[in-house]
Amino acid sequence: MSFRTHRRVEFRDTDAAGIVHFSAFFPWMESAEHEMLRSVGIQILPDSHSPAQSADSRQTVTWPRVSASCDYHQAARFEDELSVAVEVLKIGRSSVQYQIAFSRQADSGPPVPIATGKTVVVCCQLRPGGKLEKAEIPADIRAKLESL
Repeated sequence: MSFRTHRRVEFRDTDAAGIVHFSAFFPWMESAEHEMLRSVGIQILPDSHSPAQSADSRQTVTWPRVSASCDYHQAARFEDELSVAVEVLKIGRSSVQYQIAFSRQADSGPPVPIATGKTVVVCCQLRPGGKLEKAEIPADIRAKLESL
């Protein structure tokens, strides 16, 4: 099962030829991931000044990326509306691997694959002074991720 959202290509996302610049896909992947997490009640940041907390452990957790990649299949252009599917591929003890697939509906026929990205995030406790410490995914967050 995957989470789906949509995104319209904006002018700022394109190069001089009106084609989406390769780098635009990385913030789109993160945005779609966050939208998916919010859809199951996982807060990214409870407020603008503190990172997410696990309800059962009250640990302050954050999710830095340790890997991000994107393969490009076809060009997307200004004003295209893209379908974005986010899938949880693997949940480890402290990490989560996502796949994010971008496609565009063709005038006729099946959707056209545009790009496929993968990210790996690691659950970390945020310590005083901004220091990160790898941590096991809290049970309440794991259950929500497994529901996807």
